[in-house]
Amino acid sequence: MDISLAALTIVMLTPLLVGVALLVRLSDGGPAFFSHDRLGHGGRRFKCWKFRTMTPDAPARLREYLAQNSAAAEEWQRTRKLRNDPRITPLGWYLRTYSIDELPQLFNILLGEMSFVGPRPIEMSEMVRYGPSRRFYLKARPGLTGLWQVNGRNEVSYRRRVAFDRYYVTHWSAKMDVVLIFRTFAVVLSGRGAY
Repeated sequence: MDISLAALTIVMLTPLLVGVALLVRLSDGGPAFFSHDRLGHGGRRFKCWKFRTMTPDAPARLREYLAQNSAAAEEWQRTRKLRNDPRITPLGWYLRTYSIDELPQLFNILLGEMSFVGPRPIEMSEMVRYGPSRRFYLKARPGLTGLWQVNGRNEVSYRRRVAFDRYYVTHWSAKMDVVLIFRTFAVVLSGRGAY
């Protein structure tokens, strides 16, 4: 069902996907897409795709910013996110606010690496934060959306995010997936919790 729905959605959204890719490419000359290694079902690694929302020199810019700003360094250590992230481009801010940057993950779903609903994909370095709950994360395919996205997104602590992932895996049902997909539309349109 995931693969069929992903294929249909990609076909329907092709004009949007192509348009956004061109906008990102033309905005600063950098690549339109960005991929990063994430952990999937059973601990398998995969390339998770997004529209690029950061400057081409993002890693260097992050290091410099954290070295000069102790409060930001603490926020990064705690949440792996920054409210005032100097790496995000103006176009990238809009793409993130409305989760348009995540749309290339439809191709990850098409390849069977992700699902429409599940825990958000994490980096290997984040696995330590899951503690005993890591086994629950590894039982599911990462999702394009999930409990975390519809319950505050980046306003939620990492500890709570882990609890959401564990709850999702231990209480999964098809009905829950359908409800989460519909709730996602409302959250994304509001832009709530995005930064």
